[in-house]
Amino acid sequence: MDVPVFNCKNPDDVIKAVKEYDVSFIQFWFVDVLGTLKSFQVTPSELDAAFDEGMGFDGSSIEGFSRIHESDMVAIPDPCTFQMVSWRPAEKPVARMFCDIKNPDLTPYEGDSRYVLKRVLKRAAEKGYDFFVGPELEFFLFEDSTAPKGIDVGGYFDAPPLDRANDIRRDIIFALNKMGIQVEYSHHEVAPSQHEIDLRYQEALKMADQAITYRVIVKEIARKHGCYATFMPKPLFGENGSGMHVHQSLFKNGKNAFYDPKGEFNLSSDGKSYIAGLLTHAKELTAVCNQWVNSYKRLVPGYEAPVYVAWARRNRSSLVRVPMYKPGKEEATRVELRSPDPACNLYLAFASMLAAGLEGMEAGYSLPAPVEEDIFEMNVQERAKHGIDSLPGSLHEAVNELSKSSVIREALGDHIFNKFVENKIIEWDNYRIQITEYELNKYLPVL
Repeated sequence: MDVPVFNCKNPDDVIKAVKEYDVSFIQFWFVDVLGTLKSFQVTPSELDAAFDEGMGFDGSSIEGFSRIHESDMVAIPDPCTFQMVSWRPAEKPVARMFCDIKNPDLTPYEGDSRYVLKRVLKRAAEKGYDFFVGPELEFFLFEDSTAPKGIDVGGYFDAPPLDRANDIRRDIIFALNKMGIQVEYSHHEVAPSQHEIDLRYQEALKMADQAITYRVIVKEIARKHGCYATFMPKPLFGENGSGMHVHQSLFKNGKNAFYDPKGEFNLSSDGKSYIAGLLTHAKELTAVCNQWVNSYKRLVPGYEAPVYVAWARRNRSSLVRVPMYKPGKEEATRVELRSPDPACNLYLAFASMLAAGLEGMEAGYSLPAPVEEDIFEMNVQERAKHGIDSLPGSLHEAVNELSKSSVIREALGDHIFNKFVENKIIEWDNYRIQITEYELNKYLPVL
């Protein structure tokens, strides 16, 4: 039986669909403070109570949630996110819904990443803006999870036989489509066994849900093909890492707020100030958009990763770009932030980007001139002449920048901000005491 893409609006729609398609279980999804997916299943008989009262769980066992003495949490499913799980057998269908996490009195829980994004979106909506994003999530396909051994030697836009994952990407796209997720295009990326599937831009909350689903589907379909998919930012030494360029735009009354046909670069004053906000707060954003020790093995010059704080139109060595695919077309006018990687907490990343951009608009930040020269080829003096700063070079530096940020603290809220910083300090401390193979090979024979 073919299962349709659902467009449920309320609990009654969900309950009707569950009965009509004889759904066996419904997975309730949410993420912890690091963006790791958490899930539990309920039977159809529990749905009425779940929508009315939520399903209780122990928040003290979830990273970044509650302390042990205040651990009771409630998960309320969002009926608008109801879809069948496309990688499970059709004869015993399983569905999923994303949840909003609440306190026992059903007030929003401040440690819920989805609530953080909702809160910043509300701030934009109060000014009349709708926030749309289109992320490009790259990933690697390896033989298994024990070593980064690729399945092909293809490069950028290569076709079979160099690209051996064409069928895998096809099945991923089919699985995404079955869950109502639109794909623009897919291709082999620059590094061996590296791939990209681009999702069609959506309102930010819906996109965050879709991108979480995308990461699950990529891993599940890869597993069915006998290989392992990873969103680790830099699994291969000497090769490009995996990024997540995020295209973003604000719409007001159905019009693109970044577009002005008479403006310089076809950008409105709002668009320019938004970009200036991203640039001004780029260092503060980095720990949220690049949250792992390994993220900073990707953010180095020479591997297409943007590490210099500048903007341009055609220059892909800049941090922020205004793509020129369709110059002068209102709908296509957008801002592309190129530093994030696909292993971040998507809700917090989108919320932080929007907060930085809104801060630029509200405070009237001025946009510096674009830098169209290849920044990778500039020396330190040339970058200084252009006023080009660099992103943090390690998780330690990034967390230091984040810890000083009032803009990101306000966006995330004190609870998540403090929990996130605390977790990242621990991660850095655990990393910096490790003795690596590199150190043993280099120093043991001679020191």
